[in-house]
Amino acid sequence: MKRGRDFNTPSGNQSSKPRLSRDSSLDGHTNQWAKKVADHYSNRTNQTREEREASPIIHLKKLNNWIKSVLIQLYAQRGDAVLDLACGKGGDLIKWDKASIGYYVGIDIADGSIEDARNRYNGETDHARGRRDFSFPAKLICADCFEVDLEPALKDDGPFNVCSVQFAMHYSWSTEERARRALKNVSTLLQPGGYLIGTMPDADVIVRKLRSADELEFGNNVYHIKFDKSCSDKRFLSASPYGYQYEFHLEDAVDCPEWLVPFQSFKALAEEYGLELVMKKNFHKFVHEYSQRQEFAELMRKLGALGDPAVGDTITDDEWDAAYIYLVFVFKKSGNKPPRQRSSRGTYRLINQEEVVVLQ
Repeated sequence: MKRGRDFNTPSGNQSSKPRLSRDSSLDGHTNQWAKKVADHYSNRTNQTREEREASPIIHLKKLNNWIKSVLIQLYAQRGDAVLDLACGKGGDLIKWDKASIGYYVGIDIADGSIEDARNRYNGETDHARGRRDFSFPAKLICADCFEVDLEPALKDDGPFNVCSVQFAMHYSWSTEERARRALKNVSTLLQPGGYLIGTMPDADVIVRKLRSADELEFGNNVYHIKFDKSCSDKRFLSASPYGYQYEFHLEDAVDCPEWLVPFQSFKALAEEYGLELVMKKNFHKFVHEYSQRQEFAELMRKLGALGDPAVGDTITDDEWDAAYIYLVFVFKKSGNKPPRQRSSRGTYRLINQEEVVVLQ
């Protein structure tokens, strides 16, 4: 039975007892957990602007949007073809539009979320009130992009210049098979020199907080994380990095199972698929660094992500602490980068319901 180094301990202290491969206990439950996650996001209703502004984590939501906007501005160029895995309700469509991309494919496991994304793209939601049409054509697909081979369905759409996976890659780490499928889909569909950009929970921070807690749970007024008794020794082996599950609750946002993604294991697996690390930064470090740049500081002010101390409206300590459990990552597809060409996939047009592709 394999033993290995604790992925969160530089000295590599071993677990006091051997642990079975996490994959063996989770393979039969993969579809169950994937459906639970899909149902959770499908059942979340679109909020009005007034409801969004009243959210107890409004500044955290705005900060998340600022971080995603900065990533898009840093790595997307005019005319790019973009693959948005786990696109949700299409919340980043306007961000991509501001980057003047040429083509967009959004994929999500939740059919309700895909329908919301279609309505948003078609200008039929509160979010689209008073704005012009999008500047790029789009395709929407309902599929588990961590389970399904996407290449056959997108052979005529790629290669893509940018692949975005926002707050979702950790859902692929329930098993090694799903983690590999996720990265293989990214690598296969990205052109050489293309970028994978994303955000996900910071496993190092989560494990440190877990070890500082008296029990198997911790959090504050806006978020809560709870591990089960299988993690009672609070050690996680790098030799078996998949399937470390915890229950995550984020007020007015998330309430479903998630999985740790030890970053060194993630980096090593990505390298197997020709993806080279460009950036890894915790949200706190990312905010401190990029908010110093004038163009991004102005965007921060415009979004109101940190609030306005002059009127007593600032991000709360609990929200800022919740931001600390996330990180930003960027990878680059290896190989000779071809000349960038503006997408020639046509112009904006409405997406009919029957045009949404469903992959099993």
